[in-house]
Amino acid sequence: MNIVLFEPEIPPNTGNIIRLCANTNCRLHLIKPLGFSLENKRLRRAGLDYDEFTELDVHENLNAFIKKVKPRNIYGLTTKGSIEYSNINFQTTDTLIFGPETRGLPPNIRETIGEKYLLKIPMAPKSRSINLSNAVAIVLFEALRQTNFSLLKTGKT
Repeated sequence: MNIVLFEPEIPPNTGNIIRLCANTNCRLHLIKPLGFSLENKRLRRAGLDYDEFTELDVHENLNAFIKKVKPRNIYGLTTKGSIEYSNINFQTTDTLIFGPETRGLPPNIRETIGEKYLLKIPMAPKSRSINLSNAVAIVLFEALRQTNFSLLKTGKT
């Protein structure tokens, strides 16, 4: 399963997601520009030494990611989505894309993905958003549950 962070801004969030991907055998993709250096101390502290145990790729833009990886299904997580993430039948080959912490997925990316692939996490009515690393964990573990945690049993995808 691919986890994509589109233009991530906050090093500790990315570090937490590195650790999450390392522990779930998922490949992490970062789409530039990044709001930090991959050598950032806060990124390393949050990810500890897990960066050596996860597959991490950095791409110049979303089109470069798509051209290289050729993902089957790309699900975008956004507060503007109309489908609850738990209503999707996830596959181990799916890709989950999350936007930058301060802006979320921009309109052009949401249009590229398409409305039927835009998912949301239910929240209280006046809530703005859920922390990025928490959102990734919520959706990823639902996808893992639906696939009987097979990625944890068989190794990397």
